[in-house]
Amino acid sequence: MAVYTDISDEDLSAFVAGYGIGEVLSCKGIAEGVENSNFLLVTDQAPFILTLYEKRVDANDLPFFLGLTEHLAAQGVPCPTPVRAQDGQVLRTLSGRPAAIVTFLNGMWPKRIQNYHCAQLGRAMAQLHVAGADFKLTRTNALSVESWRPLLDACQGRGDEVLAGLTDELYAELDVLEAEWPGNLPQGIIHADLFPDNVFFRGENLSGLIDFYFACTDQFAYDVAICLNAWCFERDGDFNATKARKMLQAYRDVRDFSNAEMQALPLLARGAAMRFLLTRLYDGLNTPENALVTPKDPLEYLKKLRFHQAVSGPGAYGLD
Repeated sequence: MAVYTDISDEDLSAFVAGYGIGEVLSCKGIAEGVENSNFLLVTDQAPFILTLYEKRVDANDLPFFLGLTEHLAAQGVPCPTPVRAQDGQVLRTLSGRPAAIVTFLNGMWPKRIQNYHCAQLGRAMAQLHVAGADFKLTRTNALSVESWRPLLDACQGRGDEVLAGLTDELYAELDVLEAEWPGNLPQGIIHADLFPDNVFFRGENLSGLIDFYFACTDQFAYDVAICLNAWCFERDGDFNATKARKMLQAYRDVRDFSNAEMQALPLLARGAAMRFLLTRLYDGLNTPENALVTPKDPLEYLKKLRFHQAVSGPGAYGLD
């Protein structure tokens, strides 16, 4: 259960009264998510999402996250819109935590990825990249290539507890990524965490993008690489080039790739696999046995990393 902070009925009623969104009918914790305390807040006017930002989230980043979703929603990107209180503020305090209310998005995230999911995701991701072009705030990607070696160092060689030889393999890959990582590709606002559980659909139509708490300023093609890893591998670990082609073609219908971006995609996909492999490895080694959160398997991303290492060019992803 991703609820770390309890809210008294009295505090909740006083908090919601400051928004003019009606009488509270119910407020139930949401199990999904691991960073913050999330609640489905229902008033007599509409459903909303109430979020209390926990200690893992830097409070200094919250104006970026909330301002970004407000900006993107105004540009037509389907994402939660912060609700402004009657004093005009979007960020207030509840139960000793920074807190915000955002609009509720209808839809379900896809449990089994189909080709049309990938196409819809590609188009929406490109729309997000374009819509963020005139957003005034920036945020450094705290989990880009510069952070990966310190993260592996923090594992203290214990990767071999997961798989024999894993630590040496990852250090060797880091040598390549650090030496060859591109730094001059087109960049702007990226989501950086567009996994299937952060994308809602109604039928075959994408209805919303959520969870912007890793959003940052980085290279657009890196966001694409993250999505190739998250959406285009089957459950048995095989890469589905048809799904990749659908995603990339739909993306290019909105925002085309430069030649440099196409050529860099295999390396960026390796980096994206490394990023999630390392955070999963670190979390798995440091999650208490009695924790309510189940660590995700880092070896899933080792298989993806090895696939991208063997790729000779962007054609493997359906690019001409």
